[in-house]
Amino acid sequence: MTGKICVSIAAATPAEVASAAAAAASADVIEVRLDALASRVSIDDFAAAGNGGRELLFTNRPPWEGGGFSGSEEERTAPLIEAAGRGFWADIELSAPEASRRAVIGAAAPDARVIVSWHDFSSTPDPRELSAILARMAESGAHVGKIVTTAHGPNDVLRVLSLLEEAAARDFPLIAFCMGEAGRISRVATLFLGGFMSYVAPDEGGGATAPGQLTLSAMRRIIGEMA
Repeated sequence: MTGKICVSIAAATPAEVASAAAAAASADVIEVRLDALASRVSIDDFAAAGNGGRELLFTNRPPWEGGGFSGSEEERTAPLIEAAGRGFWADIELSAPEASRRAVIGAAAPDARVIVSWHDFSSTPDPRELSAILARMAESGAHVGKIVTTAHGPNDVLRVLSLLEEAAARDFPLIAFCMGEAGRISRVATLFLGGFMSYVAPDEGGGATAPGQLTLSAMRRIIGEMA
């Protein structure tokens, strides 16, 4: 059994998000990148995008974590708190203020999942630092952790994927893979090694939201060939 496949949609309007989500019928999860929207909207504007048994994940990245939201921290986290409280999934960064993380995690309804995420857009830290990051996530109250680094060679990929064994020992669901061309293989491998989820780009209605990201159809084709 493989992990989940999440289509990450960075579009300017709710209508464009809905269109891309409708074209991604084989996805398990739809990530709505709120920070890509041209204007601020309500969570209600996206409720229909999670039909067909798919989960909706809301992410609102600030510039310091590779995103585009330029408002205050309170404005940034408000829709995440609302989403979690209504049973949707939400992503909050490990580097966010502790009050932000506590607010999102504390608001989560029983059927919601809060992902606490950490990204390195230039490199892959050493094993000791990665283990420390994982420990902080597991102790944060997160339902799922997410550690994504940038790979420059196979050793970087192996370091990140090895976190899945450590996470399993903690009984802590973890998303772990690498960005970049050298990390592309990890986006597939993680699904077969116990990773909770991998992210892909939509085939229609938007491009990749991170370097090395496969499209949904490419990911499904590769999984089918490996099954």
